[in-house]
Amino acid sequence: MADMETPDPTTAPDPAPAPATDLDEILDVVDERDRVLRTAPRSEVYRDGLLHRCVFVLVRDPQGRIFTHRRTDTKAFAPGAYDCFVGGVVGAGEGYPEAAVREAEEELGVTGVRTRPLFRFLYTDGDRHSWWSDVHEAEWDGPVHPQESEVAWHDWLTEEQLAERLDTWEFVPDGREAYRRYLALRSTD
Repeated sequence: MADMETPDPTTAPDPAPAPATDLDEILDVVDERDRVLRTAPRSEVYRDGLLHRCVFVLVRDPQGRIFTHRRTDTKAFAPGAYDCFVGGVVGAGEGYPEAAVREAEEELGVTGVRTRPLFRFLYTDGDRHSWWSDVHEAEWDGPVHPQESEVAWHDWLTEEQLAERLDTWEFVPDGREAYRRYLALRSTD
């Protein structure tokens, strides 16, 4: 039987660092005019209801259907709710356009998304949640592979189907407000 060597702890490789969680992500804390005040971990931003930045991307297929999904039950905000936007928080030092592309590609599980900015508004639920919401749109012609940690279910819905679901399904409140504003903007074009 061969002798087993005991590893020398002084030469053993360092253990891999623990993976970062979403709550460790560093965000810009902003004011009511969307000016950066400082940075803070997402956990602090959520806990203290600090004003920050988010992006929303309305993704359509070539037939005009809208990518709609149900959020996973593990999401910190609106777990299990439906949404007709992909998106999320803007990282510290990140621009809205870059965040829109990053979030769309991550949630759809694709690369090569091009977004078009539409409008920005300050979302507030009247309680303790508020953030700057930068709304974009994109078209995607191809398969999607939604991020399992973000998306529990998905489908492409016509505007009529989405309108019916908005009346019967629980949608994220900020996405519902962004879609209302999107429809209002389109009606003035």
